[in-house]
Amino acid sequence: MDAIASLSRGAANAASDRPSREEAEAAVRTLIAWAGDDPDREGLLDTPKRVVKAYEEWFSGYRADPEAELSRTFEDVHGYDDLVMLRGIEVESHCEHHIAPFIGKAYVAYLPSERVVGISKIARVVEIFAKRLQTQETMTSQIADCITRTLKPRGVAVYIDAKHECMTTRGVHHPEVSTITTKFCGAFRDDPELRERFLLLARQA
Repeated sequence: MDAIASLSRGAANAASDRPSREEAEAAVRTLIAWAGDDPDREGLLDTPKRVVKAYEEWFSGYRADPEAELSRTFEDVHGYDDLVMLRGIEVESHCEHHIAPFIGKAYVAYLPSERVVGISKIARVVEIFAKRLQTQETMTSQIADCITRTLKPRGVAVYIDAKHECMTTRGVHHPEVSTITTKFCGAFRDDPELRERFLLLARQA
């Protein structure tokens, strides 16, 4: 089964079994009580509503289709066949292990075959996958695989550099450590000079 299709099917099944807003707010009240505070005290009365509303924003990627964002392409590029690269795309995500934030930047490039896509759509694909629970490694692969599957370019490269709050506020407490993940497909995987050119451009940002 194709990985993207499997993930989409899993997200659809999860959506059909989605608890109600009231159930979600009750779960937040339970966590507040478990932490040792009183969910009925004045400062916490509206916290469950705020948390659920924040979750709607943080995890809005489950309600969006990244492939649909790439469906409109353009052929009139006057023979352009070099790489198209977006640098410094904001990444705001949450890891699936602790639901702790990780924040950083993504650098994405592709080599068009016959068509190009609006550059904002590449950024939107990054945002959609970031607004889901996963690891940084998984998100990096998802972005590259989605662009490869949908645009069918000659190559795709993804580079993500992010800091994880699960290493900053708990566990080993190393706030200055960042995590770098990469995924290279097609020409970027096969051509070391092209790959190094992409990495150089990413590091210069």
